[in-house]
Amino acid sequence: MRKRIAKKRVLLPDPKFNDQLVTRFVNNLMLDGKKSVAFKVFYDALELVEQRKQDEEKTALEIWKDALSNVMPHVEVRSRRVGGATFQIPRQIRPDRKISMAIKWMVLYAKKRNEKSMSQRLANEILAAAKEEGAAYKKRVDTHKMAEANKAFSHFRF
Repeated sequence: MRKRIAKKRVLLPDPKFNDQLVTRFVNNLMLDGKKSVAFKVFYDALELVEQRKQDEEKTALEIWKDALSNVMPHVEVRSRRVGGATFQIPRQIRPDRKISMAIKWMVLYAKKRNEKSMSQRLANEILAAAKEEGAAYKKRVDTHKMAEANKAFSHFRF
């Protein structure tokens, strides 16, 4: 390779929970560089989760982490051309990509919901994903089904 591999930037933990994963989520949630607005949306969503939760021994942050782990995919399909034909080859996903895909799906499908405010949308998506339902969880299931269907081409791995 001609260029050096870029260094991973260290994220500062968020002010309320002191967690780097929260900061990573908020960075994906942020629009137009408005980080304080994104933090407010996220914290409001967690307060709504705290009010609506059924499981009394878990905090809202633990429910959010469970939802994120439920949405995390373990395999994905990558396209590969072999002799004029394009095959979808199932591959394992490295851990940091798993997290980023889960975060992106949660934010994307929260934005597509039809509640009034973004914090309500995000709270409902978190609660749905924690119960293993909702659009983000469905995306994970579909990704796994695609990988399972193309298991026969796994010998084409690079």
